[in-house]
Amino acid sequence: MMKKLLIVDDETEILAFLKEFFEDRGYSVTTAASSDEARQALELEKPLVALLDIKMKTNEDGLELLRWIKEKSPKVKVIMVTSLEHQEIVEKAKSLGADDYITKPLELQYLETSVSEKVDALMKDHAHQSEKKGEQ
Repeated sequence: MMKKLLIVDDETEILAFLKEFFEDRGYSVTTAASSDEARQALELEKPLVALLDIKMKTNEDGLELLRWIKEKSPKVKVIMVTSLEHQEIVEKAKSLGADDYITKPLELQYLETSVSEKVDALMKDHAHQSEKKGEQ
Protein backbone atom coordinates (compact mmCIF):
# COMPACT_ATOMS: atom_id res chain seq x y z
CA MET A 1 0.00 0.00 0.00
CA MET A 2 1.48 3.33 -1.11
CA LYS A 3 1.65 6.38 1.11
CA LYS A 4 -0.56 8.63 -1.04
CA LEU A 5 -1.16 12.25 -0.17
CA LEU A 6 -3.41 14.86 -1.80
CA ILE A 7 -2.55 18.53 -1.25
CA VAL A 8 -5.16 21.16 -2.13
CA ASP A 9 -4.19 24.83 -2.13
CA ASP A 10 -4.74 27.69 -4.57
CA GLU A 11 -1.20 28.97 -3.99
CA THR A 12 1.09 27.21 -6.47
CA GLU A 13 4.25 27.96 -4.46
CA ILE A 14 2.80 26.17 -1.44
CA LEU A 15 1.74 23.21 -3.59
CA ALA A 16 5.20 22.91 -5.13
CA PHE A 17 6.96 23.24 -1.77
CA LEU A 18 4.78 20.69 0.05
CA LYS A 19 4.89 18.26 -2.89
CA GLU A 20 8.69 18.27 -2.82
CA PHE A 21 8.79 18.15 1.00
CA PHE A 22 6.62 15.01 1.18
CA GLU A 23 8.05 13.31 -1.90
CA ASP A 24 11.50 13.62 -0.30
CA ARG A 25 9.99 11.63 2.61
CA GLY A 26 8.68 8.78 0.46
CA TYR A 27 5.11 9.90 -0.23
CA SER A 28 3.30 9.75 -3.55
CA VAL A 29 1.89 13.27 -3.80
CA THR A 30 -0.90 14.63 -5.97
CA THR A 31 -1.65 18.35 -5.93
CA ALA A 32 -4.77 20.30 -6.82
CA ALA A 33 -5.22 24.05 -7.12
CA SER A 34 -9.03 23.95 -7.09
CA SER A 35 -11.83 21.88 -5.64
CA ASP A 36 -12.64 20.48 -9.10
CA GLU A 37 -9.06 19.22 -9.48
CA ALA A 38 -9.22 17.88 -5.91
CA ARG A 39 -12.41 15.91 -6.59
CA GLN A 40 -10.88 14.39 -9.70
CA ALA A 41 -7.63 13.53 -7.90
CA LEU A 42 -9.50 11.98 -4.98
CA GLU A 43 -11.38 9.61 -7.27
CA LEU A 44 -8.38 8.74 -9.44
CA GLU A 45 -5.56 8.59 -6.88
CA LYS A 46 -7.39 7.37 -3.74
CA PRO A 47 -5.11 9.19 -1.26
CA LEU A 48 -4.84 8.15 2.38
CA VAL A 49 -4.52 11.73 3.61
CA ALA A 50 -5.64 15.08 2.18
CA LEU A 51 -4.27 18.47 3.19
CA LEU A 52 -6.95 21.08 2.46
CA ASP A 53 -6.55 24.83 2.48
CA ILE A 54 -9.68 26.29 4.08
CA LYS A 55 -9.65 29.63 2.26
CA MET A 56 -9.25 29.32 -1.49
CA LYS A 57 -9.96 31.96 -4.12
CA THR A 58 -11.91 29.41 -6.15
CA ASN A 59 -15.67 28.98 -6.10
CA GLU A 60 -15.64 26.49 -3.23
CA ASP A 61 -13.83 26.63 0.09
CA GLY A 62 -12.04 23.84 1.89
CA LEU A 63 -14.92 23.19 4.29
CA GLU A 64 -17.27 22.35 1.40
CA LEU A 65 -14.61 20.11 -0.08
CA LEU A 66 -14.08 18.46 3.34
CA ARG A 67 -17.79 17.67 3.54
CA TRP A 68 -17.68 16.11 0.05
CA ILE A 69 -14.56 14.03 0.81
CA LYS A 70 -16.04 12.65 4.02
CA GLU A 71 -19.22 11.68 2.14
CA LYS A 72 -17.37 10.04 -0.76
CA SER A 73 -14.37 8.56 1.03
CA PRO A 74 -14.92 8.55 4.80
CA LYS A 75 -11.63 6.72 5.50
CA VAL A 76 -9.50 9.50 4.01
CA LYS A 77 -7.87 11.47 6.80
CA VAL A 78 -8.19 15.21 6.28
CA ILE A 79 -5.90 17.87 7.72
CA MET A 80 -7.19 21.41 7.30
CA VAL A 81 -4.68 24.19 6.61
CA THR A 82 -5.63 27.75 7.52
CA SER A 83 -3.98 31.13 7.78
CA LEU A 84 -6.62 32.22 10.29
CA GLU A 85 -7.16 30.41 13.55
CA HIS A 86 -10.81 31.28 14.07
CA GLN A 87 -12.33 29.00 16.67
CA GLU A 88 -15.66 28.74 14.85
CA ILE A 89 -13.93 27.62 11.63
CA VAL A 90 -11.88 25.04 13.54
CA GLU A 91 -15.04 23.76 15.27
CA LYS A 92 -16.92 23.60 11.97
CA ALA A 93 -14.06 21.70 10.33
CA LYS A 94 -14.00 19.21 13.21
CA SER A 95 -17.78 18.78 13.08
CA LEU A 96 -17.49 18.00 9.36
CA GLY A 97 -14.91 15.30 10.08
CA ALA A 98 -11.52 17.01 9.87
CA ASP A 99 -8.87 14.88 11.56
CA ASP A 100 -6.52 17.77 12.35
CA TYR A 101 -5.77 21.36 11.43
CA ILE A 102 -2.62 23.39 11.12
CA THR A 103 -2.12 27.14 10.75
CA LYS A 104 0.10 28.99 8.29
CA PRO A 105 2.96 29.63 8.38
CA LEU A 106 3.25 25.86 8.41
CA GLU A 107 5.09 24.15 11.22
CA LEU A 108 6.65 21.45 9.04
CA GLN A 109 7.68 19.13 11.87
CA TYR A 110 4.12 19.08 13.22
CA LEU A 111 2.65 18.66 9.74
CA GLU A 112 4.98 15.78 8.90
CA THR A 113 4.20 14.04 12.21
CA SER A 114 0.45 14.49 11.76
CA VAL A 115 0.48 13.11 8.20
CA SER A 116 2.77 10.24 9.20
CA GLU A 117 0.56 9.21 12.14
CA LYS A 118 -2.56 9.20 9.97
CA VAL A 119 -0.91 7.20 7.17
CA ASP A 120 0.53 4.69 9.64
CA ALA A 121 -2.87 4.18 11.30
CA LEU A 122 -4.57 3.64 7.93
CA MET A 123 -1.87 1.24 6.77
CA LYS A 124 -2.16 -0.77 10.00
CA ASP A 125 -5.93 -0.86 9.61
CA HIS A 126 -5.54 -2.01 6.00
CA ALA A 127 -3.09 -4.76 7.04
CA HIS A 128 -5.49 -5.84 9.80
CA GLN A 129 -8.40 -6.01 7.32
CA SER A 130 -6.25 -8.07 4.92
CA GLU A 131 -5.37 -10.51 7.74
CA LYS A 132 -9.06 -10.89 8.60
CA LYS A 133 -9.87 -11.72 4.99
CA GLY A 134 -7.07 -14.29 4.97
CA GLU A 135 -8.52 -16.02 8.04
CA GLN A 136 -11.94 -16.50 6.47
